[in-house]
Amino acid sequence: MKFRFSNKVSVFPHYLRLEYDHHCRQFSTSFLRKLQTNPQVRASFSGGSNNSQGNTFLLPGATLATLLMLGALHARRMYDDRKVEEAREKGIEIEFKPDAKASFLRLLPLRSISRIWGFMTSVEYPVWMRPYVYKAWARAFHSNLEEAALPLGEYASLREFFVRTLKQGSRPIDHDPHCLVSPVDGIVLRVGELKGVGAKIEQVKGYSYSVSSLLGSSSFLPMIGEGDMHEQSGEQESTPTEKTKKSWWSISLASPRVRDTATARPVKGLYYCVIYLKPGDYHRIHSPVDWNVLVRRHFSGRLFPLNTRATRTIRNLYVENERVVLEGMWQEGYLAMAAVGATNIGSIELAIEPELRTNRPRKKLLHSEPPEERVYEPQGVGMMLKKGDEVGAFNMGSTVVLVFQAPTIKSPKRGDNSNFRFCIKRGDKIRVGEGLGRWQESCNERASF
Repeated sequence: MKFRFSNKVSVFPHYLRLEYDHHCRQFSTSFLRKLQTNPQVRASFSGGSNNSQGNTFLLPGATLATLLMLGALHARRMYDDRKVEEAREKGIEIEFKPDAKASFLRLLPLRSISRIWGFMTSVEYPVWMRPYVYKAWARAFHSNLEEAALPLGEYASLREFFVRTLKQGSRPIDHDPHCLVSPVDGIVLRVGELKGVGAKIEQVKGYSYSVSSLLGSSSFLPMIGEGDMHEQSGEQESTPTEKTKKSWWSISLASPRVRDTATARPVKGLYYCVIYLKPGDYHRIHSPVDWNVLVRRHFSGRLFPLNTRATRTIRNLYVENERVVLEGMWQEGYLAMAAVGATNIGSIELAIEPELRTNRPRKKLLHSEPPEERVYEPQGVGMMLKKGDEVGAFNMGSTVVLVFQAPTIKSPKRGDNSNFRFCIKRGDKIRVGEGLGRWQESCNERASF
């Protein structure tokens, strides 16, 4: 979202500010010029009827606001991308550094703003206007319109366009049983193995957040206390054959084990992957493996932006934001997937639970409300998803955090305790169905730890 500042305050350097203004004017001018060539424009904006089927009355104010928002987002994205690219060229890794803007964001009603944005994106456009709006959006955020399953004129609103399905075969799924695939399209922000006390994931250089805080205090994330280290060592000596004989599809949720997450350590072979979805990416979430979803938790938190600036200035960004967490089991053990909302993306939908509603008005002003939890029936078995099945969708770009167990064996020759290897590295672009990691096979040597 673009914030308004006093004219006396210089938000960008002079030469970048001129470029920013130029792109805003270019976006609006080119769009309006195209509209003027269409004979149906005058009738639509004057409130007259047109031949669009089932079309509702267009609200010019909401339409204009949406177009201005698109232009501002496009210019801001170009500015941010340029700054990040300059840092990469210089070999500079972004470090955590809070600033005044991060504190200012806490004062804004971002949840209400996001609901207003949701209303604006739900406004239906006349059929003749839809291709112009969606092509402008695609040009601004690099969306591939050739993959859309329907003609552009059949998407009544921006919201429908955001969550559009793709043509069959656009996202082939790697069905290798020894491969875990990406659940979303996006950029890999962080990837690695959970180690050390507290099981933390690095948000940016210089700041990390707790996985237990992200998933919830009632999570059955496999952790061990300091006194259980010998027990864990004995478990690691069991062979993979013995492990597969265990009933991975059934688990008791009645009496979860109480542990001190501040001193507990993750079991060996527990990995994570953080993927960021840009506004122009495909917005649907798919299953990374065959697994049983046992529990859903909805955290009604804040709705901070999740861009590069926010990740390096806001503490516990993913923990504070609204999110939906799915936990379950697959053939190799534990699996959790957290869909994290952001500004203007308060709506997270689940295909397996269509009645779930996110970013609802709060009854309390506190942001520390306990999560709403649902245990899927039958208890201990839950809902079974196949690799590639649709799980849910964002209404714009956002972030998905994947936490999972992978096969572990002792290998003195390789000097480590795991035969699982990621096939991606930080900064890689990945799409739904492409391999995140493999085991019992060699990767394409794209990444190493």
